[in-house]
Amino acid sequence: MVELVIVMTIMVIAVGVAAPSFKAFLQGSNLENEARRFLSLTRFGAGRAVAEGLPVDLGINVKQNKYWLAAVGGYTETKTNVSWFMADNNVQMLVSQSFGALTQSNFWTPSVMRGASLPIIRFQPDGFVSETSPQIIKFRQASGPEIWIVQNPNHLRYDLQLDHARSSR
Repeated sequence: MVELVIVMTIMVIAVGVAAPSFKAFLQGSNLENEARRFLSLTRFGAGRAVAEGLPVDLGINVKQNKYWLAAVGGYTETKTNVSWFMADNNVQMLVSQSFGALTQSNFWTPSVMRGASLPIIRFQPDGFVSETSPQIIKFRQASGPEIWIVQNPNHLRYDLQLDHARSSR
């Protein structure tokens, strides 16, 4: 009986020591999983735009911590099939709009959703990402590094960049 109590005490101490590290591991895993899910959605949206021959929008609602994907209506009578995604509660999204001064948003390549001021990534049917789409989408948690989803300079896709130091915005 004494041996059982000693073994149980050792196990409780080991779990107590390991639990904080395991919690930090799981939180980091949530951050990377959310960023990879968003990146996969950008790839799916780009492929859908090319396959259907319609612009596809990926909207980002930073305040509600959710994003959506839909084909742009008005080109054909095709239903847009809006898909909504909620980001993990522990993950915060930030959007950086940093395009050139000569680029202007218009009806065909909006940088924000009309009436709601929500950033939009527009995937064009020719395979390119709209010039007015956000350049960087940042994912972060309360502590630790940020993960960035960054638009390629050739406007063809977004890529994942891990372990960015914390920025002020």
